Amino acid sequence: MSDHGDERTTPGTRPGPADGQVPAAPPGIQQARRTADGARPAMDLDDDAPPITLTPNQAKRASSTARGMLIATGATIAVVLPVYFLNPTHTAETYQRDIDVETVARQAAGDAGYLPASPALPEDWTSNYARWVSGASDAVDFWEVGFLTADTGFIQLTQTDDANPTWTAQRIGDAQVSGTRTIGGLEWQLLDASNGDTVLTSEVDGATVILNGEASLTEFDTVGEAVVEDVRRNAAEEAERLSSSDMDGS
Repeated sequence: MSDHGDERTTPGTRPGPADGQVPAAPPGIQQARRTADGARPAMDLDDDAPPITLTPNQAKRASSTARGMLIATGATIAVVLPVYFLNPTHTAETYQRDIDVETVARQAAGDAGYLPASPALPEDWTSNYARWVSGASDAVDFWEVGFLTADTGFIQLTQTDDANPTWTAQRIGDAQVSGTRTIGGLEWQLLDASNGDTVLTSEVDGATVILNGEASLTEFDTVGEAVVEDVRRNAAEEAERLSSSDMDGS
């Protein structure tokens, strides 16, 4: 029997490693190991990188910049907060408050020399301001009321018995004449402003009346008719009062 016969193997089997030798890994695993081994030095390099440090001057400048930003922010807050809390928030209630126009008009009558208009309007309309404006630079004193319509429109009423062309032009602004409209039996000049507002102006028993705002023409008709009626009634009552005073004096 030949010694070479001992080296034959059974078909389908592979010779195992010699004693004391580590079996070789498959090629794919060997490649993965090589890749991992090659990455280790770079990772170790990053771990061993020295930390970033600042010089005392650099640290001082950085601290001063941060402290300055905090001081500026604090100063801004200190200025803004008082202004915020002193000014009321504009809510729906702010604009929809209902002013007793008739009471304010009677209070203003002493300064005006006549009873300003307090037109009777539908119950679902409100007024958000009513005031007598005096001491203006153009020397024209006037009565001013703001009305909020049921359809969220807005109409401002301005009335004076001392109007002049300059004052009227200032009140009308850049509005351009677009026609006329009959309201309360009187002819009103109709104007359109560049901001979309409607302007109506007329003379009612010696008083100049201006209506302006953003509302439908039907709502302007409602205010205009009520104003004409109220101004005429007030004028008639004032004439009657003066007549009675003259009779009593005689």
